[in-house]
Amino acid sequence: MYTKAFEIRWSDIDANKHLANSAYINFMSHTRTTFLKAHGFSIMSLSKAGLGPVVFYEHISYFKESFLGETITVGLEVSGLSEKGTFFRFKHNFYNAKGENLAFCEIFGAWMDLNTRKLAELPKDLLQLANTFPKSTDFKLLTKEDARASGRRPVNLTL
Repeated sequence: MYTKAFEIRWSDIDANKHLANSAYINFMSHTRTTFLKAHGFSIMSLSKAGLGPVVFYEHISYFKESFLGETITVGLEVSGLSEKGTFFRFKHNFYNAKGENLAFCEIFGAWMDLNTRKLAELPKDLLQLANTFPKSTDFKLLTKEDARASGRRPVNLTL
């Protein structure tokens, strides 16, 4: 499991004086960015490929509070990739200094071509790197159908 430690800052807490839900999202994003960079997915390599990540969902379960000044550790496990690298799924766990699990999140996303604004396959060099990512014990080869597994579809507002 890849991990990254963070100290909870004043700007990370909410009116209840505990870690705000938006801070969880920010900590996960930063952890993913450092994980990807450590595995060859630098900003430069993504820019060269014309790719950016897009998130389809983030499902978070909260178990225990954390507070200002505490150090938390965010874990990351790759729990799914598609054959051509378009789709990815990560699991994040949050831990306090005692190793207690504070929260869990599953995130599902894809790579988007920044010019066409369409989902994209990874170029060969990045796909080779993605295939070397350490994988969770419940790793799954993802398909396009996994992106819509919840069955949710957009429902437009009738004006």
